Amino acid sequence: MRYLPHTKEEIGAMLEKSGKASLDDLFESIPDQCRFTGELNLPQALTEWELDAHMEELSSSMAAFPKNKIFIGAGSYCHYIPASVKYLLSRSEFSTAYTPYQPEISQGTLQGKYEFQTMITELLGMDVSTASHYDGGTALAEAMLISLKKKKKVNKVAVSSLIHPHQRQIIKTYLSPSGYEIIELPFNADGKTDFSPLDNIDDIAGIAVQSPNFFGCIEDLGRVKEIVDAKKALFIVSFTEAIAYGLLKNPGYFKADLAVGEGQSLGISQSFGGAGLGILTSTKKLVRTLPGRLIGKTIDKKGRRGFVLTLATREQHIRREKASSNICSNNSLNALTAAMYLASVGKTGIREISQQNHDKAVFLKNQLEGAGFTPAFSAPFFNEFVVKVPDGFKAKRELLKKEKGIIAGLDLGKFYPSMKDHYLFCATEVFSKQDIENLVKGVK
Repeated sequence: MRYLPHTKEEIGAMLEKSGKASLDDLFESIPDQCRFTGELNLPQALTEWELDAHMEELSSSMAAFPKNKIFIGAGSYCHYIPASVKYLLSRSEFSTAYTPYQPEISQGTLQGKYEFQTMITELLGMDVSTASHYDGGTALAEAMLISLKKKKKVNKVAVSSLIHPHQRQIIKTYLSPSGYEIIELPFNADGKTDFSPLDNIDDIAGIAVQSPNFFGCIEDLGRVKEIVDAKKALFIVSFTEAIAYGLLKNPGYFKADLAVGEGQSLGISQSFGGAGLGILTSTKKLVRTLPGRLIGKTIDKKGRRGFVLTLATREQHIRREKASSNICSNNSLNALTAAMYLASVGKTGIREISQQNHDKAVFLKNQLEGAGFTPAFSAPFFNEFVVKVPDGFKAKRELLKKEKGIIAGLDLGKFYPSMKDHYLFCATEVFSKQDIENLVKGVK
């Protein structure tokens, strides 16, 4: 199989047009010391079936559901995906990375995004949703930028230390080079964010808190709203587990200005860490500050329903200096996946799935307590929680992983040095009672 799309004749014609004698001449502006001139150390080419066998061998070395039982959440969650979603996504009409630069011609693409926006705003209780972003981390960073743009004379934002560590790193990558100050809020003994460092600070553009947070604890968003309003800042609620809002009161209920997060749980497979689905929603008053695309519905001259690209604050559509986002690839397939998932499970379905997540996590926590584990926090949780592990746990964990394919929790010490010997456990609807009992039996 030939992987390069152009023939020698086509390459020759393009070189002649460009006035270059060879492909190497195209890179002559790059200094010699920055160019690799030797032979690449690559293995011999494989046949198609040899390559398949090699990929199968590599994949078998990885721990993946359903062969392995992975009791880890931490931003990537294993959920059942309805067969209807998998089938529809395989159809060629949907499985495309096409970016609609002439959007109104692509009515199907626009309608898919419109349906996504509609269901996401209902799930989160917000007024407006953009079509899609790369992942939850970049969507959250964009939300922090929105708060700074709204309060132009303020250069500080406050971020809970219980926001996913990877997402906090993305925020730093976005904001630090521009000279913005990030105040990181510690956590209390109950597993929720400590806002006391803000007592003597008034010039805050935005305050971001994740709920359920990285420890799985549900934050008191009503109290957070009072603190944010007292500081006259924007209230930003983030999440990594979208399924939680099938059961919990959503950010819109607590009058959040922006609700952003990761939508991987909505029908998107874990796929060893990607791709994700960034969700960014806001109140109507912030609509013109939103990055990305916003799809609207209208009526044409003949009275027929039509979909339009209402707002597109990207440099491909408007003058570069006025663009509010550097998000420039199309994430529509993941957004469409989420829309298919939400349409498939419906309102009652997502509530039932959420309830199962919570109930199975409670069962797992109770079973671990009976095996000598100590709950770390008293705050209510959704489908993940933190426990202090007994002596000898790490050795048992390695043995379980090796012999039973059971991954027993995530070591929090690497993210929070004060949480040595504390592990984050998660249970979703995919785990049976027997799966949980096998885990507990193994760690006893």
